[in-house]
Amino acid sequence: MRADDKFWIGVGDIHDDISLLNDIPDLTDAAGVIISGDITNRGGRRRASHLLNAVSAMNSNIYAQIGNMDQAEITDYLDEKGWNIHAKGKQLAENIGIMGVGYSTPTPFRTPSEVPDIMLGQWLSIGYEQIKHLPKLILVAHDPPFGSKAAELPSGENVGNKSVLEFIQRVQPDICLTGHIHEADSEDFIGKTKVINPGMLCMGGYALIQLKDDRLEAKLMYI
Repeated sequence: MRADDKFWIGVGDIHDDISLLNDIPDLTDAAGVIISGDITNRGGRRRASHLLNAVSAMNSNIYAQIGNMDQAEITDYLDEKGWNIHAKGKQLAENIGIMGVGYSTPTPFRTPSEVPDIMLGQWLSIGYEQIKHLPKLILVAHDPPFGSKAAELPSGENVGNKSVLEFIQRVQPDICLTGHIHEADSEDFIGKTKVINPGMLCMGGYALIQLKDDRLEAKLMYI
């Protein structure tokens, strides 16, 4: 990449395993690290702080939210650190906003942070209100949008979220970084929105998000 290109590293589904963190190229030089959720395996504040302190030691500009496998108390910790993007919109850079929606809709596994779909839709609206004036947008949604490759199980069943899909169809953010479905690492498009699910970090996937020639671009990378 050009020396003047600003870029961010996006990861998801850490699940207590940061063993490959050091292997992500240029992580320390990135403008920030974006984490889509599932920092822990049913862990709380103490476990999340241990993992995120290791990330912060390499790059202190963190934008993160909980996933369904994280205890809800982690959101308070992220707020205290200034890292939380769940149900929030923030200015990432000039003319670029970032917003997030964590948790997930109910799963068969009774994980710690599950909510009805209507709640995800409300959180998306709350976050968007805070950055809708910015012309470029990165959406970080732990639950992937319905119908996308990012939500497709090996069986072919699509288990994506309809509120996330409806938001993307309406707003058309430049990029949607997602996760939750570990086997669905992929790139896809919904309209002009690039949807990326890098899968579990321990499997080597991550997203490279770049501002190039005043355009936001993203691609799926592997270590």
